[in-house]
Amino acid sequence: IGEMPLDLQAKLLRVLETGEFLKVGDSKPTKVNVRIIAATNRNLQQEVEEGHFREDLFYRIAVFQISLPPLRERVIDIEELAIFFLRTFTNKTNKKINKISKNYLEALKQHSWKGNIRELKNVIERSVILTGTTELEEDSLPLELQRLGTLDNREKTLSAFELASVEKVHIQKVLNYTNGNKTETSKLLNIALTTLYRKIDEYHIK
Repeated sequence: IGEMPLDLQAKLLRVLETGEFLKVGDSKPTKVNVRIIAATNRNLQQEVEEGHFREDLFYRIAVFQISLPPLRERVIDIEELAIFFLRTFTNKTNKKINKISKNYLEALKQHSWKGNIRELKNVIERSVILTGTTELEEDSLPLELQRLGTLDNREKTLSAFELASVEKVHIQKVLNYTNGNKTETSKLLNIALTTLYRKIDEYHIK
């Protein structure tokens, strides 16, 4: 709700105050009896002070507030969430993946998760797509999550050529999974669509 424009905020406030709204094309108001459950990642009190959010609407919806800490502050929840998403996507893809490796979990726990649970969900879905065994391993993670140089006592990172090879394989697998849908592929890979097209051209992916 924190991204709602001021004009829409005024309309929502009017519905909450009057208990009715006017449908497009109707001349008679429709009565409603609803409870609003809203979510935001913004500080609404600060938004009010800066004039980006209506003060009267804020006090209308802020009767009962629940503050949910970001995922990076709830490391203890990451394993349970990862298992939940693993089950969700293995059921969706009919894959028989029933384990998550220790290294994989450690990599998840060390990540900052700026995208919170949505980012974690996308990462697990990507790993399920790329995994051909019964266990999620760290090499199925995006490169920025992999703890290069720390696993199995490795003291060197992948060369640029190796990184490119891994990236090409990942992109090809996700494209196969989405049946060539480049928009969906870019979302799963968490890259811009223009970047995906550039990579496809760069790696000569068909």
